Amino acid sequence: MNGNPYDTINLLSKLSLKRLWNIVLVYLSFHYSRLSRKPVHPAMPVSVSIEPTTSCNLRCPECPSGLRSFTRPTGMLDPVFFQRIVDQIKDKIFYLTFYFQGEPFLNPDFLEMVSYAASKNMYTATSTNAHYLTDEVARKTVESGIDRLIISIDGTSQETYEQYRVGGSLSKVKEGTKRIVDWKKKLNSSKPYLVFQFLVVRPNEHEVSDVKRLAKEMGVDKVVFKTAQVYDFKNGNDLIPVNEKYSRYKKMSNGTYEIKNSLKNQCWKLWHSSVITWDGAVVPCCFDKDAKYKMGTLHEKSFSEIWNDVPYTEFRSRLLESRKEIDICKNCSEGTRVWSD
Repeated sequence: MNGNPYDTINLLSKLSLKRLWNIVLVYLSFHYSRLSRKPVHPAMPVSVSIEPTTSCNLRCPECPSGLRSFTRPTGMLDPVFFQRIVDQIKDKIFYLTFYFQGEPFLNPDFLEMVSYAASKNMYTATSTNAHYLTDEVARKTVESGIDRLIISIDGTSQETYEQYRVGGSLSKVKEGTKRIVDWKKKLNSSKPYLVFQFLVVRPNEHEVSDVKRLAKEMGVDKVVFKTAQVYDFKNGNDLIPVNEKYSRYKKMSNGTYEIKNSLKNQCWKLWHSSVITWDGAVVPCCFDKDAKYKMGTLHEKSFSEIWNDVPYTEFRSRLLESRKEIDICKNCSEGTRVWSD
């Protein structure tokens, strides 16, 4: 379960001289900004997340898609609009994640968009609950050229799985996974790199070892464990694991909880990545689930213009001055949330 060297080689194969130089500039400008407390960003981000849809078939707690609690518009990413976005960013940005909120496979044009990004030699990844991986869709997924497929599997028994993945079927997740593995073999394809993502919550923390065994049995390349974001965590929550190793919160002596992240006045994400909603809004990171901090819209400006415009620069300045005063940062788990086996 230590991973597949092919994935690293595949990722590196996407690096052109322009993209490599862009990475160097991102790294240097971030550290200069961190030390000087002045936002400098002469490069484009390294990666971008684009949202195929806000729709989802499940009703997971703590998830705006699952709770149907968005105040922003909901809908589907248009493939023609998507191609325009890719054409703007493809020279320097090479890692494209098809995910923000919602279930990507609900967008009927999803795999067509993956193929377009793959044709531009971009590394493509997505995260799915795997309920729509029929045999035909599994074949098309492998044929699309997608590089990484993350499958959410938050339990190894239906009883456990459905406590967080409300309305979900573990058997569908397993069947979809098997179809992907089978089609990779039939098509003699090393892609997609297949990842089981296990969101550790109190109802499933006892199955951490079980999911490692299941992944190995099914031919999954890697298991990633993710700590759960809980909005109302201060006085405890039934989703917070008993084992603090699996939690992004720590229990204090007075019985209340605090986030482990010290929230230093810096954030790598504001230099190396960005998020685009299905309708073209550019937001600073994946914690801005309701697109409260809209940096601009791609229907009015290019991505490059938005990335270097006043709203983005001012947001970076605020973060460098006092990150704890930005509400979407207060539950940030960067550096505390993911580990793998």
